[in-house]
Amino acid sequence: MKRKKLNLKLLWIQFADFLFPRLRLSITDRAVYFYLIRHTRLEGRLQLHCSMPWIARGLGISTGPVRESVRRLAVLGALRLVERSKAGHILEVRVPDEIRPAPPGAIAMGDPTSPPPPANLDPSINLNPFTNLDPFTNLEKLDFLKTRALRQSIHLRERGHCFYCLMRTDARVQCLDHVFPRVKAGRNSYRNLVSCCLECNSLKGERSAPDFLRWLFRDRRLTASELHAGLRRLDALAAGKLPPPVLHPDTPVGIPAHTLGRKGRPMHPKTVICASCMPDGVA
Repeated sequence: MKRKKLNLKLLWIQFADFLFPRLRLSITDRAVYFYLIRHTRLEGRLQLHCSMPWIARGLGISTGPVRESVRRLAVLGALRLVERSKAGHILEVRVPDEIRPAPPGAIAMGDPTSPPPPANLDPSINLNPFTNLDPFTNLEKLDFLKTRALRQSIHLRERGHCFYCLMRTDARVQCLDHVFPRVKAGRNSYRNLVSCCLECNSLKGERSAPDFLRWLFRDRRLTASELHAGLRRLDALAAGKLPPPVLHPDTPVGIPAHTLGRKGRPMHPKTVICASCMPDGVA
């Protein structure tokens, strides 16, 4: 089959305006992705046989960050690890049009219609997003509002969709919502925080999440199947079956949420935190 010619202008716009903000790629992630695109799609190839040291030499950085970036890109679906051998790895690199995010929680819940997560063919590239955490860290005890990394992991879990209405979101309209409201002793656990659009956060108020999903259905914003899927996602969330991918756990967990974002550090300028998500005593 003849491959269509890439529209480089459109491709660049997709990279800058949609792909990178949606996936929240770091500078190293972007460099690795561009380098692989350069040696695959721009040369008319889908796959590349290479090694991690080869990529690192090409970028002028150490091998460790390259391995981490390849792992993240594989988790996010930007590339696929096809084969591992003593001679290196075969990577399939995808352009934005080929990256199809699954509905929030579909893969984690074991939806048989969803594609399986990338096979871990290389033990040195660990696809488990939590292996970067300190081995003594208890996920259940983490306050997911304390650091930018932990907050972003909740957004990333929903893969650019509102947990409630399923609409596509970006950094301008994303916020974190407590499934069980804080005024009713809701915790900042990953089991009680979801990423949603500003409109749903405002409309939900102090209603319970199941009641709000039913309201969206009555308002014809959700279909019957979407309502049932949403209720199943809530059950999975409460059961701890939807852990977020903490991709950048090196951000200190002890930084108070109210200090993040002042003077531009360390919060990203487009990160939105709703008033209902702020710690007690913070305006």
